[in-house]
Amino acid sequence: MASLDRLTEAEEFIPSGAPGFYRPSTSLPIAAHKRSLLYAVSTYPVTILIGETGSGKTTQLPQYLHSCGGAFTRDGKMVACTQPRRVAATTVALRVAEEMGVAVGDEVGYSIRFEDMTGPQTRVKYMTDGMLLREALVDPLLSRYSVIMVDEAHERSLSTDILLGVLKKIRKKRKDLRLVISSATLQAEEFLRFFAEGEEGVATIVGVEGRHFPVDCLYLEEPTEDYVEKAVQTVFDIHLKEGEGDILVFLTGREEIERAVRTITERSSDLHPRAPQLLPLPLYAGLSLAQQLAVFDPAPENHRKVILSTNIAEASVTIDGIAFVIDSGFAKLRCYNPSTGISTLTAIPISKASATQRAGRAGRTRPGKCYRLYTEKAHSSLGDVAVAEIQRSDLAGTILQLKALGIDNIARFDFVAAPPAELVVRALELLYSLGALDEYARLTRPLGLQMAELPLDPMLSRTLLASVSLGCFSQMLSIAAMTTVQNVFITHADSSSSSENKKRLFAVDEGDHLTLLNVYTAFTTRGKRSSAWCRDHSLNYKALTRAVSVRQQLWRYLLRFFPDLESTSCDAASAETIRKCLVSGYFAHAAQMRADGTFRLVGGGETQLWAHPSSVLFNRKAEWVVFHEIVETGKKTYIRDLTKVEKEWLLQCAPEYYKVNEGRRE
Repeated sequence: MASLDRLTEAEEFIPSGAPGFYRPSTSLPIAAHKRSLLYAVSTYPVTILIGETGSGKTTQLPQYLHSCGGAFTRDGKMVACTQPRRVAATTVALRVAEEMGVAVGDEVGYSIRFEDMTGPQTRVKYMTDGMLLREALVDPLLSRYSVIMVDEAHERSLSTDILLGVLKKIRKKRKDLRLVISSATLQAEEFLRFFAEGEEGVATIVGVEGRHFPVDCLYLEEPTEDYVEKAVQTVFDIHLKEGEGDILVFLTGREEIERAVRTITERSSDLHPRAPQLLPLPLYAGLSLAQQLAVFDPAPENHRKVILSTNIAEASVTIDGIAFVIDSGFAKLRCYNPSTGISTLTAIPISKASATQRAGRAGRTRPGKCYRLYTEKAHSSLGDVAVAEIQRSDLAGTILQLKALGIDNIARFDFVAAPPAELVVRALELLYSLGALDEYARLTRPLGLQMAELPLDPMLSRTLLASVSLGCFSQMLSIAAMTTVQNVFITHADSSSSSENKKRLFAVDEGDHLTLLNVYTAFTTRGKRSSAWCRDHSLNYKALTRAVSVRQQLWRYLLRFFPDLESTSCDAASAETIRKCLVSGYFAHAAQMRADGTFRLVGGGETQLWAHPSSVLFNRKAEWVVFHEIVETGKKTYIRDLTKVEKEWLLQCAPEYYKVNEGRRE
């Protein structure tokens, strides 16, 4: 499913000979269970696989299914393996391709948003669960697949939960389809009950043990005020006092990780030149594929790797050589507030299950230690498992896709766990205001169907489609593409003022969206799409190249919807027209500036919001704005990607939205 957060997918192909990325498959715990797994998948429509991270289930089971005499890949059929994260889908596909001795895109491929590395010969396909849902829009029975493996189902991502319900529905119509649901022990019985519904012979559970060495968990005696600083201190304590082994640090996001990498690099200069050195490596979704793969490579001689990761490394990928884990005790999750209609990215305490999973990273290849940067009392107060994403998310995109799949009565859809009614009501209200649903909550045609087909969140989809009638589709295609990539501007710590001056060359008083448009236009015209031009202007070449690719794909969607656009020009579109177009989709993300320079949501209570420091409207006057997303960092709540608008435009573009419960909205 499309989401608001910017996640940059794999940006380049890494040759199959990438070092440090291969382990003989016979040494993995799953090898001893090959026959029983193949028997279970052949015999039962649904197999619940309890396999811990590191057991080899993700890389090996699809290969077993592919190689067992063509039973599952004859007649052009494929084995699919879905992942909750793009990083996992791409890195695992690369690993399996290497093990099979093929290039990615041949027998083994992957499919993630805006990137499809598959071909006519592909028989093993890794993908995000959201991409498989999108395939169901054009192939409702997913007839290309003989086996679908839903990996890490216990993480209960929004797309995973919806996919499980859709697959249950498909299985009843396709008796030949085999499902494998990979789950942690805690939820295996729940998934078994969900699919079997008391019927004999439908589902079975197969367990595959992982590797276990003892892990000693250590706690703080007193809480820390700055867990990033404490994590860095702990890295050096381990390095100077403990034996060999790499270090894995769990932090919440890019800003914390980059701060930690910088600090470790700076303080490493104090180590004795002949002493073992530290090699800090980041791991988060916005990195290029090459940077993500670097964490799998062995450390150079006389170096210890320090991998600083988000919760990606908790379950989605296995990194050999980890002997020490440092757990901040937090993860950044997107939480939706139905009373304001706003999603915020917030760092919250992890669950006990996550804490156990993180600690287990240290015990895969040798006895290890886990340093928990919180007290033992704080650990005992953690929830047992994380709240499923469907219980805390904006469901507008989810409901739009369900409607497009022909599931009109959302209340009767077979959810693993039904979402709260208020989240459903708020999503229906927004979709109605966007024009995607009619007064009977049915999908509108063609608008609602077109919005569902676009691989964007509903607000951005609506904005892009509105640009056609407003005559600014060319500009909006560029803006939409630019908002899907991360880190367009590069800021170097030692030359931040120089970087800021270069950013001002593109800045537009009306806000960030038009600034991004300026950057894209300059890159594709004056810059001639060159890396040297990007370097001279402190711009991220890979991000901009990615935006060009995304724009081309979005353009193909628009041409399919509106064939006449090929001969239509919108060069004369004004900045005001583009800003009005943004309001047509983002009216629900509107804020008004107060006298103290902070913002308040329109009709969303008294929460103080600040323009993000990266915004061109930071510390600038802007009475009314629409914005792309909200991010909580420390004690402040920021709005990112702002554009100045007029109050009247909000009422013109969304009269239904602002008339519903006027006391709440105005």
